[in-house]
Amino acid sequence: MDLRIFFDPIGEELHKDKNDASLFGNNIRIFQTEFPNLDKITVAIFSVAEDRGSKTNTGAAKGADVIRKKLYALKKGSVKSNTADLGILRSGETVEDTYLRIKEVCEMLMQLSILPIIIGGTHDLSYGQFLSYENTGKLISMLNVDAFIDMSSSKEDQSKHHIHRILVHQPNIIFNYSHLAYQTYLNDQEVINVLEKLHFEAYRVGKIRDNMEDMEPVVRDADMFSFDVSAIRQTDAPGNKNSQSFGLSGEEACMLCWYAGLSTKLTSIGFYEYNPEEDVKEQTAGVVATMIWYFMEGYNARKEDSDVSGPQYTKYLVSIDSGLGKLIFFKNTHTEKWWMEVPYPEEKAKLARNSIVPCSYNDYLMANKGEVPDRWILTHAKLI
Repeated sequence: MDLRIFFDPIGEELHKDKNDASLFGNNIRIFQTEFPNLDKITVAIFSVAEDRGSKTNTGAAKGADVIRKKLYALKKGSVKSNTADLGILRSGETVEDTYLRIKEVCEMLMQLSILPIIIGGTHDLSYGQFLSYENTGKLISMLNVDAFIDMSSSKEDQSKHHIHRILVHQPNIIFNYSHLAYQTYLNDQEVINVLEKLHFEAYRVGKIRDNMEDMEPVVRDADMFSFDVSAIRQTDAPGNKNSQSFGLSGEEACMLCWYAGLSTKLTSIGFYEYNPEEDVKEQTAGVVATMIWYFMEGYNARKEDSDVSGPQYTKYLVSIDSGLGKLIFFKNTHTEKWWMEVPYPEEKAKLARNSIVPCSYNDYLMANKGEVPDRWILTHAKLI
Protein backbone atom coordinates (compact mmCIF):
# COMPACT_ATOMS: atom_id res chain seq x y z
CA MET A 1 0.00 0.00 0.00
CA ASP A 2 1.18 3.52 -0.80
CA LEU A 3 1.76 5.41 2.47
CA ARG A 4 1.36 8.70 0.62
CA ILE A 5 -2.44 8.40 0.72
CA PHE A 6 -2.45 8.79 4.51
CA PHE A 7 -0.56 12.08 4.72
CA ASP A 8 -0.82 15.80 4.04
CA PRO A 9 2.38 17.79 3.37
CA ILE A 10 4.07 20.20 5.76
CA GLY A 11 3.74 23.92 5.13
CA GLU A 12 6.71 25.70 3.57
CA GLU A 13 6.65 28.31 6.35
CA LEU A 14 7.86 25.77 8.93
CA HIS A 15 11.21 25.39 7.27
CA LYS A 16 12.30 28.58 5.55
CA ASP A 17 16.08 28.47 5.98
CA LYS A 18 17.03 25.81 3.46
CA ASN A 19 20.56 27.04 2.79
CA ASP A 20 22.16 26.26 6.16
CA ALA A 21 23.59 22.75 5.87
CA SER A 22 24.19 22.59 9.63
CA LEU A 23 20.46 22.50 10.51
CA PHE A 24 18.52 19.36 11.42
CA GLY A 25 15.76 20.20 8.96
CA ASN A 26 18.20 20.35 6.04
CA ASN A 27 19.54 16.87 6.69
CA ILE A 28 16.30 14.87 6.57
CA ARG A 29 13.76 14.17 3.83
CA ILE A 30 10.61 16.26 4.37
CA PHE A 31 7.22 15.90 2.71
CA GLN A 32 6.55 19.40 1.41
CA THR A 33 6.07 18.93 -2.33
CA GLU A 34 6.94 15.28 -2.92
CA PHE A 35 6.42 12.37 -0.53
CA PRO A 36 9.83 11.10 0.66
CA ASN A 37 11.37 8.07 -0.99
CA LEU A 38 11.63 5.55 1.84
CA ASP A 39 14.62 3.75 0.34
CA LYS A 40 17.31 3.50 3.07
CA ILE A 41 15.09 5.37 5.54
CA THR A 42 15.27 3.90 9.06
CA VAL A 43 13.41 6.60 11.07
CA ALA A 44 10.14 8.26 10.05
CA ILE A 45 8.59 11.22 11.88
CA PHE A 46 4.90 11.95 11.46
CA SER A 47 2.33 13.99 13.35
CA VAL A 48 -1.30 13.41 14.29
CA ALA A 49 -3.58 16.46 14.61
CA GLU A 50 -6.09 14.82 16.94
CA ASP A 51 -7.44 15.73 20.38
CA ARG A 52 -11.03 14.43 20.29
CA GLY A 53 -10.09 11.74 22.80
CA SER A 54 -9.38 14.28 25.55
CA LYS A 55 -11.68 16.44 27.65
CA THR A 56 -8.87 18.12 29.59
CA ASN A 57 -6.32 19.22 26.98
CA THR A 58 -8.21 20.40 23.90
CA GLY A 59 -5.92 22.35 21.61
CA ALA A 60 -3.22 19.67 21.57
CA ALA A 61 -4.17 18.84 17.97
CA LYS A 62 -2.45 22.07 16.89
CA GLY A 63 0.93 21.37 18.50
CA ALA A 64 3.01 19.34 16.06
CA ASP A 65 3.93 22.12 13.65
CA VAL A 66 5.30 24.27 16.47
CA ILE A 67 7.50 21.35 17.58
CA ARG A 68 8.61 20.84 13.96
CA LYS A 69 9.63 24.49 13.65
CA LYS A 70 11.84 24.16 16.73
CA LEU A 71 13.23 20.76 15.68
CA TYR A 72 14.16 21.81 12.15
CA ALA A 73 16.04 24.84 13.52
CA LEU A 74 18.31 22.74 15.79
CA LYS A 75 21.78 21.80 14.62
CA LYS A 76 21.98 18.48 12.81
CA GLY A 77 24.10 16.66 15.39
CA SER A 78 24.53 13.08 14.20
CA VAL A 79 21.32 13.00 12.17
CA LYS A 80 21.72 11.41 8.76
CA SER A 81 19.73 11.20 5.56
CA ASN A 82 18.21 8.00 6.99
CA THR A 83 15.44 10.13 8.55
CA ALA A 84 12.23 11.35 6.91
CA ASP A 85 9.31 13.51 8.00
CA LEU A 86 6.24 11.99 6.37
CA GLY A 87 3.99 14.93 7.21
CA ILE A 88 0.60 15.13 8.90
CA LEU A 89 -1.47 11.96 9.25
CA ARG A 90 -5.03 12.56 8.09
CA SER A 91 -7.40 12.05 11.00
CA GLY A 92 -10.24 9.56 10.68
CA GLU A 93 -13.94 10.35 10.71
CA THR A 94 -13.97 9.34 14.37
CA VAL A 95 -11.17 9.18 16.92
CA GLU A 96 -11.41 5.36 16.75
CA ASP A 97 -10.69 5.61 13.03
CA THR A 98 -7.63 7.70 13.83
CA TYR A 99 -6.33 5.00 16.21
CA LEU A 100 -6.68 2.42 13.44
CA ARG A 101 -4.95 4.73 10.96
CA ILE A 102 -1.99 5.13 13.35
CA LYS A 103 -1.92 1.37 13.75
CA GLU A 104 -1.84 0.77 10.02
CA VAL A 105 0.89 3.33 9.33
CA CYS A 106 3.13 2.21 12.21
CA GLU A 107 2.62 -1.43 11.26
CA MET A 108 3.67 -0.74 7.68
CA LEU A 109 6.70 1.27 8.76
CA MET A 110 7.91 -1.38 11.20
CA GLN A 111 7.52 -4.06 8.53
CA LEU A 112 9.94 -1.97 6.48
CA SER A 113 12.31 -1.81 9.51
CA ILE A 114 11.53 1.90 9.88
CA LEU A 115 11.09 3.27 13.41
CA PRO A 116 8.12 5.66 13.70
CA ILE A 117 8.36 8.84 15.80
CA ILE A 118 4.82 10.05 16.47
CA ILE A 119 4.13 13.67 17.44
CA GLY A 120 0.65 14.09 18.95
CA GLY A 121 -2.05 15.06 19.66
CA THR A 122 -3.34 13.70 22.94
CA HIS A 123 -2.03 10.72 24.87
CA ASP A 124 -4.87 8.36 23.94
CA LEU A 125 -3.25 8.17 20.49
CA SER A 126 -0.71 5.81 22.03
CA TYR A 127 -3.49 3.20 21.84
CA GLY A 128 -3.06 3.26 18.05
CA GLN A 129 0.71 3.00 18.53
CA PHE A 130 0.13 -0.05 20.74
CA LEU A 131 -2.23 -1.71 18.24
CA SER A 132 0.52 -1.70 15.61
CA TYR A 133 2.19 -4.56 17.54
CA GLU A 134 -0.93 -6.73 17.50
CA ASN A 135 0.12 -8.81 14.49
CA THR A 136 3.82 -9.19 15.33
CA GLY A 137 3.23 -12.57 16.96
CA LYS A 138 5.17 -11.69 20.09
CA LEU A 139 4.65 -10.24 23.54
CA ILE A 140 5.96 -6.71 23.98
CA SER A 141 7.18 -4.46 26.76
CA MET A 142 5.65 -0.99 26.93
CA LEU A 143 7.20 2.05 28.62
CA ASN A 144 4.97 4.98 29.54
CA VAL A 145 6.18 8.30 30.99
CA ASP A 146 3.33 10.29 32.51
CA ALA A 147 2.47 12.15 35.72
CA PHE A 148 -0.85 10.29 35.67
CA ILE A 149 -1.55 6.56 35.40
CA ASP A 150 -4.38 6.70 32.86
CA MET A 151 -6.38 3.69 34.03
CA SER A 152 -9.80 5.24 34.58
CA SER A 153 -12.57 2.71 33.95
CA SER A 154 -14.69 5.48 32.41
CA LYS A 155 -14.59 5.69 28.62
CA GLU A 156 -15.79 9.28 28.50
CA ASP A 157 -12.24 10.66 28.40
CA GLN A 158 -10.01 8.32 26.36
CA SER A 159 -6.86 10.19 27.38
CA LYS A 160 -7.55 9.04 30.98
CA HIS A 161 -8.66 5.55 29.96
CA HIS A 162 -6.20 4.38 27.29
CA ILE A 163 -3.77 2.50 29.58
CA HIS A 164 -6.67 0.54 31.04
CA ARG A 165 -7.72 -0.26 27.49
CA ILE A 166 -4.22 -1.42 26.56
CA LEU A 167 -3.82 -3.67 29.59
CA VAL A 168 -7.19 -5.43 29.10
CA HIS A 169 -6.84 -5.67 25.31
CA GLN A 170 -7.45 -9.09 23.77
CA PRO A 171 -5.45 -10.81 22.56
CA ASN A 172 -3.07 -9.90 25.36
CA ILE A 173 0.31 -8.92 23.89
CA ILE A 174 1.75 -7.10 26.94
CA PHE A 175 4.55 -8.96 28.70
CA ASN A 176 5.67 -5.99 30.75
CA TYR A 177 4.38 -2.48 31.40
CA SER A 178 6.64 0.10 33.02
CA HIS A 179 5.42 3.51 34.19
CA LEU A 180 7.88 6.30 34.89
CA ALA A 181 7.43 9.67 36.62
CA TYR A 182 3.99 9.22 38.17
CA GLN A 183 3.21 11.52 41.10
CA THR A 184 1.66 9.72 44.06
CA TYR A 185 -0.70 12.54 45.09
CA LEU A 186 -2.22 12.62 41.59
CA ASN A 187 -3.05 8.91 41.41
CA ASP A 188 -5.39 6.57 43.22
CA GLN A 189 -3.39 4.16 45.38
CA GLU A 190 -5.64 1.33 44.19
CA VAL A 191 -4.41 1.89 40.63
CA ILE A 192 -0.78 1.73 41.79
CA ASN A 193 -1.64 -1.48 43.67
CA VAL A 194 -3.13 -3.00 40.50
CA LEU A 195 0.16 -2.49 38.64
CA GLU A 196 2.01 -4.11 41.53
CA LYS A 197 -0.33 -7.12 41.55
CA LEU A 198 0.25 -7.56 37.81
CA HIS A 199 4.03 -7.56 38.48
CA PHE A 200 4.47 -4.38 36.46
CA GLU A 201 6.89 -1.58 37.30
CA ALA A 202 5.97 1.93 38.43
CA TYR A 203 8.51 4.58 39.44
CA ARG A 204 7.56 7.91 40.95
CA VAL A 205 9.52 11.07 40.12
CA GLY A 206 11.54 10.99 43.35
CA LYS A 207 12.72 7.44 42.73
CA ILE A 208 13.88 8.36 39.23
CA ARG A 209 15.72 11.42 40.48
CA ASP A 210 17.49 9.41 43.19
CA ASN A 211 19.29 7.36 40.54
CA MET A 212 18.60 8.15 36.90
CA GLU A 213 21.11 5.52 35.74
CA ASP A 214 18.90 2.77 37.20
CA MET A 215 16.18 3.84 34.76
CA GLU A 216 18.36 2.96 31.76
CA PRO A 217 17.61 -0.82 31.97
CA VAL A 218 13.88 -0.04 32.28
CA VAL A 219 14.05 1.99 29.07
CA ARG A 220 16.28 -0.60 27.38
CA ASP A 221 13.68 -3.31 27.95
CA ALA A 222 10.92 -1.47 26.06
CA ASP A 223 9.63 -2.20 22.56
CA MET A 224 7.28 0.79 22.66
CA PHE A 225 7.81 4.17 24.36
CA SER A 226 5.02 6.69 25.01
CA PHE A 227 5.79 10.11 26.55
CA ASP A 228 3.17 12.50 27.96
CA VAL A 229 4.45 16.07 28.32
CA SER A 230 2.60 16.34 31.67
CA ALA A 231 5.46 14.31 33.19
CA ILE A 232 7.72 17.39 32.88
CA ARG A 233 7.41 20.08 35.55
CA GLN A 234 5.51 23.23 34.68
CA THR A 235 8.50 25.56 34.90
CA ASP A 236 10.23 23.59 32.12
CA ALA A 237 7.14 22.66 30.08
CA PRO A 238 4.07 24.85 30.67
CA GLY A 239 2.49 23.90 27.34
CA ASN A 240 -0.07 21.45 28.68
CA LYS A 241 -3.40 22.09 30.41
CA ASN A 242 -2.56 19.29 32.87
CA SER A 243 0.97 20.53 33.67
CA GLN A 244 2.10 20.19 37.29
CA SER A 245 4.36 22.16 39.59
CA PHE A 246 6.55 19.13 40.12
CA GLY A 247 7.87 16.51 37.72
CA LEU A 248 10.85 15.64 35.59
CA SER A 249 13.19 18.38 34.48
CA GLY A 250 13.66 18.98 30.78
CA GLU A 251 17.17 17.59 31.11
CA GLU A 252 15.92 14.38 32.74
CA ALA A 253 13.33 13.96 29.99
CA CYS A 254 16.06 14.31 27.36
CA MET A 255 18.19 11.71 29.14
CA LEU A 256 15.34 9.17 29.06
CA CYS A 257 14.94 9.85 25.32
CA TRP A 258 18.67 9.36 24.77
CA TYR A 259 18.48 6.01 26.58
CA ALA A 260 15.54 5.09 24.34
CA GLY A 261 17.45 5.98 21.20
CA LEU A 262 20.35 3.76 22.23
CA SER A 263 18.12 0.72 22.75
CA THR A 264 18.14 -1.69 19.81
CA LYS A 265 14.94 -3.28 21.13
CA LEU A 266 12.83 -0.11 20.86
CA THR A 267 10.81 0.05 17.64
CA SER A 268 8.44 3.03 18.14
CA ILE A 269 8.21 6.21 20.20
CA GLY A 270 5.46 8.80 20.63
CA PHE A 271 5.35 12.30 22.15
CA TYR A 272 1.91 13.46 23.27
CA GLU A 273 -0.13 16.22 24.96
CA TYR A 274 1.83 19.29 23.87
CA ASN A 275 -0.63 22.18 23.69
CA PRO A 276 0.54 25.41 22.00
CA GLU A 277 -2.37 27.36 23.50
CA GLU A 278 -0.69 27.02 26.92
CA ASP A 279 2.91 27.44 25.81
CA VAL A 280 4.81 30.56 26.91
CA LYS A 281 7.19 31.71 24.16
CA GLU A 282 7.00 28.20 22.62
CA GLN A 283 9.20 26.97 25.48
CA THR A 284 7.61 23.52 25.71
CA ALA A 285 7.86 23.02 21.95
CA GLY A 286 11.58 23.64 22.31
CA VAL A 287 11.83 21.04 25.07
CA VAL A 288 9.99 18.37 23.05
CA ALA A 289 12.06 19.17 19.95
CA THR A 290 15.23 18.73 22.02
CA MET A 291 13.92 15.41 23.37
CA ILE A 292 13.45 14.18 19.80
CA TRP A 293 16.96 15.47 18.95
CA TYR A 294 18.44 13.49 21.86
CA PHE A 295 16.50 10.40 20.82
CA MET A 296 18.05 10.69 17.35
CA GLU A 297 21.51 11.13 18.89
CA GLY A 298 21.03 7.88 20.78
CA TYR A 299 19.55 6.14 17.75
CA ASN A 300 22.52 7.00 15.55
CA ALA A 301 24.88 5.64 18.23
CA ARG A 302 23.10 2.28 18.54
CA LYS A 303 25.18 -0.88 18.92
CA GLU A 304 23.70 -4.35 18.96
CA ASP A 305 24.29 -5.66 22.48
CA SER A 306 21.58 -8.18 23.35
CA ASP A 307 23.46 -11.35 22.35
CA VAL A 308 25.25 -12.22 25.58
CA SER A 309 27.14 -15.11 23.93
CA GLY A 310 29.48 -12.64 22.21
CA PRO A 311 33.16 -12.28 23.16
CA GLN A 312 32.59 -8.77 24.54
CA TYR A 313 30.53 -10.18 27.42
CA THR A 314 31.84 -11.22 30.82
CA LYS A 315 29.71 -13.70 32.75
CA TYR A 316 29.32 -13.42 36.54
CA LEU A 317 27.85 -16.06 38.87
CA VAL A 318 26.57 -14.83 42.22
CA SER A 319 25.61 -17.28 44.97
CA ILE A 320 22.34 -16.55 46.77
CA ASP A 321 21.29 -18.19 50.07
CA SER A 322 17.57 -17.99 49.31
CA GLY A 323 17.37 -21.39 47.61
CA LEU A 324 17.82 -19.94 44.14
CA GLY A 325 21.38 -21.20 43.81
CA LYS A 326 23.30 -18.79 41.61
CA LEU A 327 22.15 -15.69 39.81
CA ILE A 328 23.79 -15.15 36.43
CA PHE A 329 24.83 -11.70 35.21
CA PHE A 330 26.48 -10.52 32.01
CA LYS A 331 28.44 -7.33 31.41
CA ASN A 332 29.15 -5.88 27.99
CA THR A 333 32.73 -4.67 28.30
CA HIS A 334 32.28 -2.30 25.32
CA THR A 335 29.09 -0.52 26.40
CA GLU A 336 29.31 -1.14 30.18
CA LYS A 337 25.68 -2.35 30.13
CA TRP A 338 24.51 -5.20 32.36
CA TRP A 339 22.08 -8.07 31.77
CA MET A 340 20.83 -10.91 33.95
CA GLU A 341 19.41 -14.33 33.27
CA VAL A 342 16.03 -15.20 34.72
CA PRO A 343 15.16 -18.92 34.44
CA TYR A 344 11.73 -20.18 33.53
CA PRO A 345 9.96 -22.23 36.23
CA GLU A 346 10.97 -25.89 36.18
CA GLU A 347 7.74 -27.06 34.48
CA LYS A 348 8.34 -24.64 31.58
CA ALA A 349 12.11 -24.92 31.39
CA LYS A 350 11.96 -27.61 28.70
CA LEU A 351 9.68 -25.50 26.51
CA ALA A 352 11.51 -22.18 26.59
CA ARG A 353 14.96 -20.70 26.94
CA ASN A 354 15.85 -18.62 29.96
CA SER A 355 14.98 -14.96 29.70
CA ILE A 356 17.81 -12.44 29.37
CA VAL A 357 16.70 -9.06 30.70
CA PRO A 358 18.43 -5.69 31.08
CA CYS A 359 19.62 -4.78 34.56
CA SER A 360 21.89 -2.28 36.26
CA TYR A 361 25.21 -2.50 38.04
CA ASN A 362 23.29 -1.84 41.26
CA ASP A 363 21.29 -5.05 40.66
CA TYR A 364 24.58 -6.94 40.50
CA LEU A 365 25.82 -5.27 43.71
CA MET A 366 22.53 -6.12 45.44
CA ALA A 367 22.92 -9.79 44.50
CA ASN A 368 26.43 -9.77 45.92
CA LYS A 369 24.92 -8.67 49.24
CA GLY A 370 22.65 -11.71 49.18
CA GLU A 371 19.50 -9.86 48.05
CA VAL A 372 17.49 -10.88 44.99
CA PRO A 373 16.98 -7.80 42.75
CA ASP A 374 13.39 -6.62 42.33
CA ARG A 375 13.77 -6.76 38.55
CA TRP A 376 14.63 -10.48 38.78
CA ILE A 377 11.62 -11.15 41.01
CA LEU A 378 9.17 -9.26 38.77
CA THR A 379 10.42 -10.95 35.60
CA HIS A 380 10.30 -14.42 37.18
CA ALA A 381 6.73 -13.82 38.38
CA LYS A 382 5.63 -13.00 34.81
CA LEU A 383 7.23 -16.17 33.45
CA ILE A 384 5.12 -18.42 35.67
